[in-house]
Amino acid sequence: MDVASMEVELTSSLSASKLFKMFSDFDTIAPKVIPQTYKSITLMQGDGGVGSIKSVTFGDGTTWKQKIDAIDTSNFLVSYTFFEGDASSGIMDTATHHIKCIPSANGGSVYKHMFLIKSKGDAKITDDFINLSKESLKNTFKALESYAIDHPETY
Repeated sequence: MDVASMEVELTSSLSASKLFKMFSDFDTIAPKVIPQTYKSITLMQGDGGVGSIKSVTFGDGTTWKQKIDAIDTSNFLVSYTFFEGDASSGIMDTATHHIKCIPSANGGSVYKHMFLIKSKGDAKITDDFINLSKESLKNTFKALESYAIDHPETY
């Protein structure tokens, strides 16, 4: 089993609390804002909190199950793990994500997204795969941030 990690760090004009709220609404806004990436996200088990399991259907029709590992609203942290799915291109066994929204002095924030991938069997996690994954995370963030900025009544 191959293991790889990566980190994406982006600045935002949104406060950490607004950014965290935006990510708390991810299941609703991602399919609306970027349907080519996220077709649907549905709760399968639990109440949406820690331990809950969701089904994520991507724009290409592939799926993953997602388990919420941790939510810390006071420190703007969320962690979740993707498991059991066909969206991995035969490479990933699990993908654990840790998101933190950090307040910055100018009233905005810093978005940190750490991603730990465990491969299936003998599959190797290539630099190309990591770079594509990072680019996808950045594009998702930018699309959702733009939506939140355009909807100040909500965020």
